[in-house]
Amino acid sequence: MTAPEPIQLSFHGADRTVTGSCHHVQIGKRQILVDCGLYQGSRALREESGAPFGFRPSEVDTVLLTHAHLDHCGRLPLLVRRGFRGQVITTAPTRDLARLVLLDAADLQEEEAERARRKGDRGADPLYTALDAIDAMDTFRATARFGEAMDLGDGIRATFLDAGHILGSACVLLEHGGRRVLFSGDLGNRDRPVLPPPTDPPAAHVVLMETTYGDRCHRPFTDSVEELYDVIRRTTARGGKVLIPSFALERAQEILYFLREGYRTGTLHPKVPVVLDSPMAISATEIYRRHPSYFAPRVREVFEAGEDPFDFPELSFSHSANTSMLADMREHAAILIAGSGMCTGGRIVHHLRRHLDDPRHAVVFVGFAAEGTLARDIIDGATTVKIYGDVVPVRASVHTIGGFSAHADRRELERWLSHAGEPERVVLVHGEPDRGMNAMAERLRGRGYVVDCPELGDAITV
Repeated sequence: MTAPEPIQLSFHGADRTVTGSCHHVQIGKRQILVDCGLYQGSRALREESGAPFGFRPSEVDTVLLTHAHLDHCGRLPLLVRRGFRGQVITTAPTRDLARLVLLDAADLQEEEAERARRKGDRGADPLYTALDAIDAMDTFRATARFGEAMDLGDGIRATFLDAGHILGSACVLLEHGGRRVLFSGDLGNRDRPVLPPPTDPPAAHVVLMETTYGDRCHRPFTDSVEELYDVIRRTTARGGKVLIPSFALERAQEILYFLREGYRTGTLHPKVPVVLDSPMAISATEIYRRHPSYFAPRVREVFEAGEDPFDFPELSFSHSANTSMLADMREHAAILIAGSGMCTGGRIVHHLRRHLDDPRHAVVFVGFAAEGTLARDIIDGATTVKIYGDVVPVRASVHTIGGFSAHADRRELERWLSHAGEPERVVLVHGEPDRGMNAMAERLRGRGYVVDCPELGDAITV
């Protein structure tokens, strides 16, 4: 009897960093990618996005996309531009959200390239265009359902499991020849009101696990919600604005949900205007409304009662740059939610430039900020920051509420891994070496796990 082909894994993103997730699987002649994400953060990381993939895109048969965050899907248009003609498989919400994310990323890159050309850089080109993003969406040809195995050919099966990270996010179990490889994607947290908890995984021989927060535990979620309410009450009482840099997917919707609850129950009083100043977050919220079956029971019940869990009378939407500027210039107390979450671009940067030097205001960070980002500089205590060439003093109060993170903390990661049986090895990805990754590696090795923290381009055989 012929032995089955081995499973060969190689690593081409999110290796000793938190962005650019891309894992290559080869089984015989079949080549599969799990994610194809964009690098975000410092200039050096961004330049990695345009570098060769480390494999031939034209030879890849299938991309298994775990979710629609840019650092997991953002290089798909480049993959297509460089020859990929296979299929992308993902869940229905991820497909809809990825279309929004990729078109937005293409628009931003084209705008940045145009600005660079106006400054004299004639060789400035976008990594990809809106047309490339549209071409990439044409490769989304199959829809995965949680818990249902899909036949990829040649005896290879893939099963998507709910990761509880953002709407439609998944872990992926890949099976061939009696061997199982489990990819965590990005894992969410349990006991959150908007999304269900991550599905407990089956046993696997090799587990690839993210480690964004592998070195710490989030504070209790109810405490985080109360802290948000407290910052809002204190800031608005002194006539200040609360600036919330927020990722357009999941974080913005979760914040809207809790602002609605705060106003509905009277916990937040007096009621001040709330502006969602992010075209992408506005569109993402519309997409969320299309997929109520993917929500946790508590939110599904709100939908079934004919109400909208992400809308309330005090909320307005800022679609255009002009309405964004009007929200920026208003002198009365308000809550402004704008992207991007790491302050690497988007309307939040303009709001920070205008308000960061005023102690009446508050900036509330509700998610992870990678090294090299404006958000990280502010979180780490910078007294001044440079925004669009201007040196801006940091006088507004700064608050980091880690409990809102969509990423599992150390405790949740370990709990999830404990359900994967006794894997032969655990491969840690999507984490900063001097923070979550090394700390998690040390803890797992102390418990007897064989742990790898691969460098970019490393490979292993399962």
